[in-house]
Amino acid sequence: MMERADSVQKLYTRMRLWEFPDQFVIEPTDGSSGSSLAVSRVDGSMKLIDEVPECSSLRVPKIFTIFGVVGMLRLLAGSYLLVITERECVGSYLGHPIFKVSRLKVFPCDKALKTTPAEQKKIEMEFSGLLNVAEKTTGLFFSYETNLTLSAQRLNDLGDESRLLPLWRQAEPRFLWNNYILEVLIDNKLEPYLLPVVQGSFYHFQAAIGIDIIDVTLIARRCTRRNGTRMWRRGADPDGYVANFVETEQILQFNGYTASFVQVRGSIPLPWQQIVDLTYKPKFELLKPEEAPRVLERHFLDLRKKYGAVLAVDLVNKHGGEGRLCEKFGSTMQHVASNDVRYLHFDFHHVCGHIHFDRLSILYDQISDFLERNGYLLLNEKGEKMKEQLGVVRTNCIDCLDRTNVTQSMIGRNMLEYQLRRLGVFGAEETITSHPNLDESFKILWANHGDDISTQYSGTPALKGDFVRFGHRTVQGIIQDGCNALLRYYYNNFCDGTKQDAIDLLQGHYIVSVSRDTASTSQKGGLEAIASFPLAFGLVFTGFLFATMSLRQVRYDFRHFFFSLMWAGISVGIAAFVRANGRVFCNRPRLHNPR
Repeated sequence: MMERADSVQKLYTRMRLWEFPDQFVIEPTDGSSGSSLAVSRVDGSMKLIDEVPECSSLRVPKIFTIFGVVGMLRLLAGSYLLVITERECVGSYLGHPIFKVSRLKVFPCDKALKTTPAEQKKIEMEFSGLLNVAEKTTGLFFSYETNLTLSAQRLNDLGDESRLLPLWRQAEPRFLWNNYILEVLIDNKLEPYLLPVVQGSFYHFQAAIGIDIIDVTLIARRCTRRNGTRMWRRGADPDGYVANFVETEQILQFNGYTASFVQVRGSIPLPWQQIVDLTYKPKFELLKPEEAPRVLERHFLDLRKKYGAVLAVDLVNKHGGEGRLCEKFGSTMQHVASNDVRYLHFDFHHVCGHIHFDRLSILYDQISDFLERNGYLLLNEKGEKMKEQLGVVRTNCIDCLDRTNVTQSMIGRNMLEYQLRRLGVFGAEETITSHPNLDESFKILWANHGDDISTQYSGTPALKGDFVRFGHRTVQGIIQDGCNALLRYYYNNFCDGTKQDAIDLLQGHYIVSVSRDTASTSQKGGLEAIASFPLAFGLVFTGFLFATMSLRQVRYDFRHFFFSLMWAGISVGIAAFVRANGRVFCNRPRLHNPR
């Protein structure tokens, strides 16, 4: 039984993809004796074949080396095969090699388009164009040998029977990035090709403390339930799943011992939104306030099932739009607060300002009792559990990026010191700061992690990252924050709608349907059909240019003064119109129907 199960879950680690006129053939080249996979380029159908077909002397097939099949996406007329064409080994997780996807490639199986009606063909091209965005997805990681979707504690808790299952069967669906696009391969029972992929970050380092060598790993897993971009995925859905939910696990390995500590972050678990409208900071809108208690209760019920006790640390401001959300969050939490669920508000900006982040020690004093009581996982040299983590700190700000990362890195630092004292590496008063090499490596670890999570959600590295990276704010860091804030504004207003559509398509939040999608193409009309920010900007600029030129001619002919007023009036009128209809002029998602 053991041998059979092991052979079932062995994944192909290197393959050759042959591009024939009528099919793609994927041939294992890692020494495995398995069958090759043939994928029809007409309809995307799959079958296993014993050997690669002979090549025609007239048309020599293109050959690609690939390192994994990520999945297959079916659209209106064609299917699209996603494979990994470049990978990079970034370290090991509990002794198993971990790889980062350096390059994804989409191979279209869309020859049926030739006989497809023109209208369907046009829609198919629009959908398939979104896959160009999908190819640029960052922060994808995988392992051929271990389940990356589970924390060390949950892996340790797996029963013997579960351990023998193929990796995709063991996987936690929330963190399985290719969950939806694997379905076609699962239906075809293609076990050795079913490669689980997670999105997030993965970093590790080794450091010497005297004669001791410690190994520290930081891994983040992004939830796919309410996945998306910063301004188009906020708050919680009716099932309690929140935007930008990330599980972060910090692992310490030393002399055969393994210590693991998990934290989570996620958007304020209420139904709310902040839709871009060309303003720098769009207003926050609470949706369906009457549903807030039920949504929040579902969210914390799910957290308790998965992590045990929960301490929700809310870092948002007490005033303005954030203040209204904070007040609603705090008052609604009173309905679910218990011995196992605590809520703590800490006004990060009021207490720490923009440079005094060392004042987070005030927050740590308030949560240290929870951390000591709920602990962390500790395994001895034999893999036996000596201690387990009984609860989790859930941190949020508005984006769950910048303030959250600074706070989580502070908690991670204190927990690592606690673990090192427990293992006898540190003395009672010793800290990470006492060891410059360890201190620097730890800061870089968390800063890189924060940048990755931020890039995946907002398009730019994290703000306040200089404090995490260097331990204090720097002039260069403040200037960089300003540049990144402007970049976020640009991406959120003019790029992220298309990116959100690509995410929704890949994650199965939007299922393509012939009847719905062919009917919806004609619905885009009115202002939305003609609204173009570049055109409007060009008209405003041209109007002011003519107004300036006319003003210069006033001394020769006074009539030019009226022309100048006319052009200026037109420019101001267009600018006011764009400002009043800002949402229509932004790049918005077009796929909204949930799965």
